[in-house]
Amino acid sequence: MKIYRLHKKQNLPITVNQAWNFLSDPKNLKTITPDHMGFNIVSGADRDMYSGQIIQYIVTPILGIKTKWVTEITHCIEHKYFVDEQRFGPYSLWHHKHFIKEIDGGVEMEDIIDYKLPFGWIGQLLHPILVKPKLEEIFRYRTQKLEAIFGTY
Repeated sequence: MKIYRLHKKQNLPITVNQAWNFLSDPKNLKTITPDHMGFNIVSGADRDMYSGQIIQYIVTPILGIKTKWVTEITHCIEHKYFVDEQRFGPYSLWHHKHFIKEIDGGVEMEDIIDYKLPFGWIGQLLHPILVKPKLEEIFRYRTQKLEAIFGTY
């Protein structure tokens, strides 16, 4: 069983409060996800984030195939961090930690994603040619979008 990790950091010239208000609002996920992924929230984004919150999405990650994705916010400490875990979706495991930390002149946002692919060795073969590049693309887009919204650090 191979578990992969994606670790990203980004600094922005905003306050912890601004970062939290934007990142903890599930509706903003659509803003920072590439349009071609067809990201749409189906339910669960009508309240401020809280531990136990279930959010359902439709996403089109590859080849125009629509996929339902259900995540649960398992941990949430306001202005510090939250964790979302997949309950149903394209991964065998998806555990995404979001940290927000005040730094001189802004905030550091850190994402640590541990994930496992389905389909055993076939999933492992597809990881370097399909899954990892797609995740890198999504986070590049997110970095650029957040800089367009909030400026560069």
